Amino acid sequence: MSAADPSQVFLEEAADLLVQLEENLLGLEQAPDDRDLLDAAFRALHTLKGSGAMFGFEAMAGFTHHLENAFDQVRKGQIPLTSALVGVALEAKDHIRGLIESPDEADAGLGDRLLAKVAELVGQASGTQGAAAAPPDEAPKGPATWRIRFRLAQDAMTRGTNPLLLLDELRALGRCTVVALADEVPPLEEIDPAACHVGWDVVLTTEHPRSAIEDVFIFVLDEMALDIEPVEPEPQKLGDILVSRGDVERQAAEAAALRQEKLGTLLVKDGAISEDTLRSALAEQSHLRAESENRKAAPASQAAQSAGSIRVPAERLDSLMDQVGELVIAQARLKQLIAAGDIVAIKSIAEEIERLSSGLRDTTMSIRMVPIGSLFGRFRRLVRDLSQELGKDVQLSMSGEETELDKTVIERLNDPLVHIVRNSLDHGIEPAEARGRSGKPPQGHIHLSASHSGAQVRITITDDGRGLDRERIRAKAEEQGLVAPGTKLADAELLQLIFHPGFSTAKTVTSVSGRGVGMDVVKRAIDGLRGTIEVASEPGCGTTITLSLPLTLAIIDGLLVRVGKGRYVIPLAAVEECVELPADEDLRHSGRNFLNIRDDLVPFLRLRELFASTLPADTYQKVVIVSTGERRVGLVVDQVIGDHQTVIKSLSKLHAEVENFSGATILGDGSVALILDVGHLVSYGQTLDQHRQAS
Repeated sequence: MSAADPSQVFLEEAADLLVQLEENLLGLEQAPDDRDLLDAAFRALHTLKGSGAMFGFEAMAGFTHHLENAFDQVRKGQIPLTSALVGVALEAKDHIRGLIESPDEADAGLGDRLLAKVAELVGQASGTQGAAAAPPDEAPKGPATWRIRFRLAQDAMTRGTNPLLLLDELRALGRCTVVALADEVPPLEEIDPAACHVGWDVVLTTEHPRSAIEDVFIFVLDEMALDIEPVEPEPQKLGDILVSRGDVERQAAEAAALRQEKLGTLLVKDGAISEDTLRSALAEQSHLRAESENRKAAPASQAAQSAGSIRVPAERLDSLMDQVGELVIAQARLKQLIAAGDIVAIKSIAEEIERLSSGLRDTTMSIRMVPIGSLFGRFRRLVRDLSQELGKDVQLSMSGEETELDKTVIERLNDPLVHIVRNSLDHGIEPAEARGRSGKPPQGHIHLSASHSGAQVRITITDDGRGLDRERIRAKAEEQGLVAPGTKLADAELLQLIFHPGFSTAKTVTSVSGRGVGMDVVKRAIDGLRGTIEVASEPGCGTTITLSLPLTLAIIDGLLVRVGKGRYVIPLAAVEECVELPADEDLRHSGRNFLNIRDDLVPFLRLRELFASTLPADTYQKVVIVSTGERRVGLVVDQVIGDHQTVIKSLSKLHAEVENFSGATILGDGSVALILDVGHLVSYGQTLDQHRQAS
């Protein structure tokens, strides 16, 4: 299916509408009196129904019609919005998604059961609970113009109908011209303030079908006068408009035109039409003239609109990113070749290409960035459903939703966050009774936040639960042989044990967690994103898990170093500073090695030893100080070559077990440099150091 396929456009729009609908429903559960949320939920249902029918999703349109009716009654104050109705609506939203994504596999019985629940909640007759709505009319090919004339029953407002809301719904369908008709308003001394004496003439240009207009009046249709007819959106003479509307006979219009005065003024003088009718006809004439001009200018208008926001297929975006990567590599090669010569003109061109490639890289990267709120929003539903399943009252709050992250990182971050949030709900947040005994409020709290930190994004998941039991963690670790009895561990190292495969301190296994599967998956996923995990917990007060992730997985700034003959890239975001290795430290080849960096002892690792280099070391070796989590470590290299724009290439499956490297990049001379995985490298070096001390 091509990206330009209209049905594909509908599927993308429907996915966005379903996300919006879920967010609105969850918001309404917390704030049932929020009119804006209610209107937004109704509009999402209305659009899903109309667009779905337009593209052949009749079953979905019919099902959605009943849910839309229920929320329309809520909007009109006929029924209250209850938590039960919101719950059924959320289930119905999931069913709507199934009717869109896989209509042949959707459970029709489930749809009937959900409609029965909706009917029961809104007090409908049992005979209409499973009825399907008739599919709306086929949509016009492009925008169409309609003339709408309506007059409500005089007691309409006393029965809860607000005509201004009806007009707002018409305006939401497209470009609209509205004229009020006051010709039947009685004298002031006779007027009934509760009665509706005004009628309306509306000219509407919309891409929605006629049925969408009829749906605006669906609940007042039986007690009103309504006339809807299509109009050709071409400039028309005033007389033709009045005749086509039935306001005046053609003979009277032609006779008035012969008198060489303004037709409308003459017809009013002759009593053929009222002043309100004249104003309405003139407004329609103006609308049709403007619509005709809009159609002539449609190509330019569409081009202007497309400059604001467009949908880009993911494969095209990835292809663009690959081409930008190749450009960066070519620029690096040119820079390296120029460094060997002294040609001023070529150097100038090289600098210009570097500037352009850097700008193109930044622009392309910004296109790939999406707000993390698109990911955070999914957890409102997860927390709601799990809270009900576990019988706990838990509130979710979020901050930093506008923080942007590469779309690839966000896609791969969903599962790890789900595991963490599920564990916080199941093991972290205590039941209401236990919280009461601890002096806590009965409602638990989970907070998701995101913020930029240099070239990384920090995501924190905080709960106010019981915290991690360090004694149980140590006992479980000793039981599984992860830690020797009596071994001294720093608090951060002890808490990191929860990420070992099969590790769980849960006393019971629930449907949510407790089998020891999950946190090790989280660790592997975050490692795969070249990120780190930090855990902080205070007994009885809660736990905070912090994920530090790179902004992007495509192109990074790196520091190019040499170890022996090999060249390697260290992600620049992890680099703090570079110092020279003192000669006395270079002579030490046993025990734990430390550098005194401004009165702070920093351990260092010799990459020559880790990589088993057999060449003699350079006379003056350098130490690159890197940070991973809360730890600072020095990496000893032979030479620091300089900064390098690093286009990340994935390693093959044959190298999947090589954990010290997160990828590779192509240098300017065509050779390959491996990208160091700082987190794994430090862990590996510490393990090697421990073995050396034990031997």
